Amino acid sequence: MYKFCVFAGTAEGRALTEYLLDRGAAVTACVATDYGEALLSPRPGLTVNAGGLDEEAMVRLLRENAFDLAVDATHPYAAAVTEQIARACGSAGTELLRLLRAEGDGGADALCFPDAAACAAWLAEREGRILLTCGSRELADFAGIPDFARRVWARVLPMERSLALCGEAGLSPGHIIAMQGPFSKELNLALLRSLNIDYLVTKDGGAAGGFPEKADAAREAGAKLLVLGRPPQTEGLSLAETIRTLNRRFGFSPRPRVNLVGIGPGPRAQRTFEAAEAMERADCLIGAKRMLAAAPERPGQRRVEAIAPDAIRAAIDASADCGSFAVLLSGDPGFFSGARKLLPLLADCQVSVLPGLSSLSLLCARFGTSWEDAVFLSLHGRDRDPVPLLRRNRRVFVLVGGTDGMGQLCRRLCAAGLGALQMKVGEDLGYPEERCSAGTAAELAERSFSPLSVALIENPAPDAPVTPGLPDSAFLRGGAESPVPMTKSEVRAVCLSKLRPAADSLCWDVGAGTGSVSVELALLCPGGRVYAVERREDALALLAENRERFHTDNLTVLPGAAPEALATLPAPDRVFIGGAGGRLREILSLALERNPACRIVVTAVTLETAAELTACLRDFDWAETEAVTLNVARSRPAGAYHLLRSENPVTVFTLQGKGRTE
Repeated sequence: MYKFCVFAGTAEGRALTEYLLDRGAAVTACVATDYGEALLSPRPGLTVNAGGLDEEAMVRLLRENAFDLAVDATHPYAAAVTEQIARACGSAGTELLRLLRAEGDGGADALCFPDAAACAAWLAEREGRILLTCGSRELADFAGIPDFARRVWARVLPMERSLALCGEAGLSPGHIIAMQGPFSKELNLALLRSLNIDYLVTKDGGAAGGFPEKADAAREAGAKLLVLGRPPQTEGLSLAETIRTLNRRFGFSPRPRVNLVGIGPGPRAQRTFEAAEAMERADCLIGAKRMLAAAPERPGQRRVEAIAPDAIRAAIDASADCGSFAVLLSGDPGFFSGARKLLPLLADCQVSVLPGLSSLSLLCARFGTSWEDAVFLSLHGRDRDPVPLLRRNRRVFVLVGGTDGMGQLCRRLCAAGLGALQMKVGEDLGYPEERCSAGTAAELAERSFSPLSVALIENPAPDAPVTPGLPDSAFLRGGAESPVPMTKSEVRAVCLSKLRPAADSLCWDVGAGTGSVSVELALLCPGGRVYAVERREDALALLAENRERFHTDNLTVLPGAAPEALATLPAPDRVFIGGAGGRLREILSLALERNPACRIVVTAVTLETAAELTACLRDFDWAETEAVTLNVARSRPAGAYHLLRSENPVTVFTLQGKGRTE
C-alpha cells in the first residue's frame, strides 16, 4: 500500500486526499485547525493530524512514516507554511509535490493591493460600505478605517476563533456573516445588494475558492472589487496535473466519465430520454442554479453550482470521489453553449455530448417555420452590432441576454432605420410562463421582455453590397477645400480583389485616410477583424464617422504612425498600404515578421513610391509579385456632350509572402 502525506488546508487538498483514498492508498492529512479536520470525512486509510506543526514536528512526522510522497496543498497565501514544508521534506528526504491553485480573473476594473494594510489605507480615504471576505486574520489591518464598526461587514468561517477576531477588531454581531464557502454568484450578489456594498475585498482564491463568482457578483452589483495580492508562487502543479502525475507514478486509474447534457429549455417534457438517464445515473450534477433546480433530486447525488468552464473543471477535480458527472447545459450543447470552451479542459476524461432542444428549434416550431436558411447571432454577454448581419441576410436568429436585452435590440434596429423588419419573439420557451409574439421592431421596441428571450428577424430585401467598390459618395471626406485622401471606387475594387480577403481574415489598413478600404474590408470579413491605422487628426474623425455609418463593429481605428502603431496588433492575414509616410520598407518588414504568409497590396501614385516598391520586389523574398497600372477616366458633362477626364494613374502592387501554405 502506498503512503502519502497531504498538507490539506484547501478544497484541492481535501479532493486529492479523497482521490488517493479511493485508490487504496494510506493518507495522513495535515490540517491547521479542528474545523479543517471536520471537513474530512472519516475513512479507512485516513489519518488526520490536526493543529499547526512546526518544522521540527514536520520532519519527525515525515521520517517516522516513510511516506512515498508528500503533497503541499496549502492555501496560496500561506507562503511561510509552504517554505516550512519544503525545508522539512528536504531534511527528511521525502519527495515533495506543490499543488498550486490557479489564479482568477477579476476583470480589468479590479484593483489589486500587495497586502491588507495597503488596501485598508486606500479605503480609509474613501466613503462607502465595505464587505471583507479575505479572512478573519486580516481584520486587524482594517480596524483603523474611519467609522469601521458602521461601514464594514465581514464574512468569515463559522469558527470560534474567527468570531473572536471579529469582536477584537470591533465588529458588532450584526456586521458578522459566519458562513462556509465557496458561494455562488447569486448568493454573493444578494448579499452585496442587501447591504448596499460599495467595496468588496477578497483574496484571489481561484475557481476552487469561489473567486470568479465574487468578481462577477461585484461587477453586476456595481461594487468595486479590491484584491489582496498573492505571495509569489513557486513552481507547482494544478490539481488535475497533480492527479495525472500520481496516476503515472503509482498506476492509479483516472478518467472520470463526463456527460455534457443538453437539457433543452429545462422542463422534463422538453428533455430527451438520453439526457434524463444521464442525469439520473451521475454521481455528481454540475451546472447553473437554474439547471440544477430543473433536475430531479436523487439521494446521495452531489450537486455543484458552477457555470464558467474552469469552475466546472475545478468542480470535477474537487469531486474526485465521484466516478461519473453530468454537466447540465441549457438548450443544445452545440448551439452557443459553454461546451465549446469546456471540451478542451476535459481531454483526460471520458466525455460524451448529449444534444438537446435548442431555443432556435423551439421558436421556429412555435411559429411553424423552418430555420435552415437562418444565420445565427448571440448577444448574450457579447456586445455586437446585429445591423450588418441583418443587411446581408433574409433571416437572422438572435439570442439576447439581460433584463432589457430584447428591448435594446429592437431600439438598435429602429435607430439604424430597420424598424419595419418583422420579428418573431419567444420568451421563457418551454416553461409555463412561455410567451410568443410577433411584430415589427418599432412595434416591439417599448415592450418589456423576459431575460430569457430569443428572436427570428426577417429582412425581405437585404441591401448590403456583396461586391467591392462602393461609390465614393457613400463615404464622408471632409470639407471640399481640403478633403481627406481616399482610395477611389475603381482602384479600391481592384485592390480588394487583389487582397482576396476571407470571411474571417485579420487585416491591417495602413494610412487608412477616410477608411473606404477599411470599411469595405470589414464588410467583406464579417467574422474577421480590421485595424485601420491613421496619423491625421481630421482623417481619424472621418474614419470613426464612416465606421458608424456602415455599422462595422469589427473595424478598430488606431491613431498613430506606422510601423510603431502596428507593433502591438495581432498578426495580419492581409495588409493594405495606402500611405506609408516614407517608411514602406519598415512596414513591409514588420508585416512579414509577424506573418511570413501574409498577402500585401500597396498603391503607388508617385514615381518615387513606384520605384521604391520595384526595388522591394527584389530585396524581399516573395512567393509571387504583381504590378498593375490603372488608368481611370470618368465622364463629365460638357454642354450637350460628355467628356472623359483622366484621373492620375495608380499602380497596384500585390506581394505574397513566401510562408503561404494555401
